[in-house]
Amino acid sequence: MRFPLWKYIVIVLVGIVSTLYSLPNIYPDEPALQVSGANAGVVVDQAVLSRAEDGLKAAGIRFHGSQVQAKGVLLRVDTSDAQLKAQDVLKRVLGDGYVVALNLAPTTPSWLLAIGAHPMKLGLDLRGGVHFLLEVDMAKALEQRQETYTTEIKAKLREAKLAYRAVTDIPNGLSVRFETEDDRNKAAALLKGEYREFIFADAVREGALFLDMGFSPAKLKEVSDYAVEQNLTTIRNRVNELGVAEALVQRQGANRIVVQLPGVQDTAEAKRVLGRTATLEFRFVDWENGAVPPESGIAPPGTEIFPFHKQGGDLVMLQKRKIVTGERVVGAQSGFDEYSNPQVNITLDSRGGKMMAEATRDNVGKQMAVLFVEHKQRMRQVTGADGKVTEVREPYVEKVVINRATVQSMLGSQFRITGLDSPGEAQELALLLRAGALAAPMYFVEERTIGPSLGQENIDKGLMSTLVGFTLVAVFMVVFYRVFGLVANIGLIFNVAMLVAVMSAIGAALTLPGIAGIVLTVGMAVDANVLIYERIREELRAGASPHHAIIAGYDRAFVTIIDAHVTTLIVAIILFAVGTGPIKGFAVTLSIGILCSLFSALTVTRAVVQVIYGGRRVARLSI
Repeated sequence: MRFPLWKYIVIVLVGIVSTLYSLPNIYPDEPALQVSGANAGVVVDQAVLSRAEDGLKAAGIRFHGSQVQAKGVLLRVDTSDAQLKAQDVLKRVLGDGYVVALNLAPTTPSWLLAIGAHPMKLGLDLRGGVHFLLEVDMAKALEQRQETYTTEIKAKLREAKLAYRAVTDIPNGLSVRFETEDDRNKAAALLKGEYREFIFADAVREGALFLDMGFSPAKLKEVSDYAVEQNLTTIRNRVNELGVAEALVQRQGANRIVVQLPGVQDTAEAKRVLGRTATLEFRFVDWENGAVPPESGIAPPGTEIFPFHKQGGDLVMLQKRKIVTGERVVGAQSGFDEYSNPQVNITLDSRGGKMMAEATRDNVGKQMAVLFVEHKQRMRQVTGADGKVTEVREPYVEKVVINRATVQSMLGSQFRITGLDSPGEAQELALLLRAGALAAPMYFVEERTIGPSLGQENIDKGLMSTLVGFTLVAVFMVVFYRVFGLVANIGLIFNVAMLVAVMSAIGAALTLPGIAGIVLTVGMAVDANVLIYERIREELRAGASPHHAIIAGYDRAFVTIIDAHVTTLIVAIILFAVGTGPIKGFAVTLSIGILCSLFSALTVTRAVVQVIYGGRRVARLSI
């Protein structure tokens, strides 16, 4: 019996690494509150932390471990109930300029964090939080696309000097009315070359001539997919800004989106975050009326008045007509200009670039403004008839001009926005533009809140089931295989330690189905050992020596073990590829567990057996 030295070294190294990266899981996370600015221009520093601490002290809420971080301040509290109370207190103390988010702070020692060892992330069913199912309004998405095409088609026909009476919406398309058949034929020839996504048909209704333009099936699917994907991107960025760890945002079916926010117990706050979106509108400054708003404050027809910059300032009068909106933005990156001032580099899609070029071609020397549009909600305290004070959320739209510059030359798909106050503001604007606006309204179809106490109960039950399963398997192995059963149990411990370490290292979230995957992994690992040990017994019954039986048992069971594990791994990969939510959680732990099981069953247990029986003559095996 020989076992290479390098395999011993590998096992020891894997054991040390697995132990180190599993250790953080014995240090539980504790409730905390994270305070960040409502936008990049709000500074969150030691002064804000002092105000928060004073507010909590006045309310009699105990806290500890408060600190200023890169993107805000963190205050740790003792219990989840104290966390919810502290959130209400901080919202009143700090005001609407700050976002107070519920979070969990690790208690892992700094020396473990220094080597990148973090505890396993917990899913919604284990930590608690909120679950939303949102439905995208596809009819509204199509209506918005029809509105955009209507504006473009009118401009095209006017540019070509073709007479038309009206452009109206029809189901899944548009209809253009003409006075003469000659105008209709010329318009059809023009529009067919420009808009290949439509199916054209001549029609006569009530004695009038129409050119019907219906969206092709491919275009309808594109509109539907775009609305869902754009909303997905927007929600993900909004959730990331809140700072919720392990948030899940994914598509479900044709027009629905699932959002899970672990650790968040304030449903109203979560709704506010999901509904907060921003976009841009590019408009010309109104030069016909002198660009200066009248003293009466009433905008002339065809214009609107907006404040300049977020902090207030001069008023700017803009034309109502929008050149391009944020819907056409496909890329936005923050950077610096030649004078080291912050800027945002904008990239429009082909249609947006064409619209921008057409608008600026004949208006060189005139000023164009960038209007920042953000949908928000403010909190207002209302005293009821019974004297109780309740908080009411009021939605509103905030529109401010963030940039105003003279058009030096015809613009295209790429240009830049300057005049921003800080690099942080530029980064936030780029992020909001990349997220864009919601392509279509969404409605909350389902809403569930999972309390932290229920999450802890799930953890306790999951750990109990794993412990019971592990104990029963360990007892079974010792009773049936004696010393070799103990060896198998050592391999099981090694296997679970590796699994936990790998999941902690890669940041995989542990869910209840994931715990089921761990329990199944324990069974798979034992199954491999049973195959080996039964093969050793067969060799002994055939008259083989103990050493020869051990070697033959491991060698001849190898192919069977590989076959069983690989087929299970294929199933786990398929579950991960086509499954969602809980199914993915089960597939992840099962896949990792299978790979760890192969290593522990074929290598770790073989090394332990070698240590026990390899260096001496043996008359019989305890198996």
